[in-house]
Amino acid sequence: MPTTEALRKSIGTAEDLESVVSTMKALAAVSIGQFEGVVEAAHEYNRTVEATLQVLLRNAPEGARTGPEYAGDALGAVIMGSDQGLCGQFNEGIVTHALAQIEGAEAPRRREILAVGARVAMGVEEAGYAIDDYLPVPSSAAAVAELVADIAAAIETWQSTRGIGRVYLYYNRRIATATHRPTVRRLLPVSETWLAELRGRQWPSKMLPDFSMHWDALLARVMRQHLLVALYDATANSALSEHASRLQSMQAAEQNIEERIGELTALYRQQRQTAITAELLDIVSGFEALVGDDTGATASSA
Repeated sequence: MPTTEALRKSIGTAEDLESVVSTMKALAAVSIGQFEGVVEAAHEYNRTVEATLQVLLRNAPEGARTGPEYAGDALGAVIMGSDQGLCGQFNEGIVTHALAQIEGAEAPRRREILAVGARVAMGVEEAGYAIDDYLPVPSSAAAVAELVADIAAAIETWQSTRGIGRVYLYYNRRIATATHRPTVRRLLPVSETWLAELRGRQWPSKMLPDFSMHWDALLARVMRQHLLVALYDATANSALSEHASRLQSMQAAEQNIEERIGELTALYRQQRQTAITAELLDIVSGFEALVGDDTGATASSA
């Protein structure tokens, strides 16, 4: 049975841990708010990019290619996770999903993996796969653009020097307040079916916008923006899912700590009451012994 002093120290330790968990909860909640704004901004910009691309597709010159051509049959995979833990199965889930998808793909000449997040990199290497490159996760919403630029640069290097024609993006997308699911998106080559569907969409007004820039050059720029906004959306959703998972984990940890503090406090009070009772019994016994001695002495004198 632990002593009251040991119990008091255990309660203090648990309360310190509860304070840390509360701080992490607050930071996760703030980050969720920031990245929700980034996701919404990405959706808005994506609508603009798709509208621009729709105009270009409707005005495509005779015989022009509407989809960019990428040489090479090697496969590139971008897997997004986190640098930090304490977020449940966030990293394990996306690594398992991505590697299963990669293994099940049509056998390419070569596979290259770009890991975004130290935890993902460790998970991929532990599964026996080599990492081509690693990038850290943005610590704030303001750093998303820098990561997107780095990923885009890596993809361009894959295309130009390594013959990678297929690029897939694996990340967690939030589907509810505190849940997410692994998601895969093919970045390259752009789906011809999707381009045909986009071209056939009804324009929201009677006036179709015009443009003066050369069609091929403008298409190349819009396609790049399409790639960037896809990366932007995935990065923001991955970060949002990470912080939502961490918030959920911290809430569960906080509840467990509160229950443990309650148990320790009850045990401490019981121990303390037992100690007080024992002290009272010692006092009463001592008093009775003194009274008994006084009574015996008086009888002897008489």
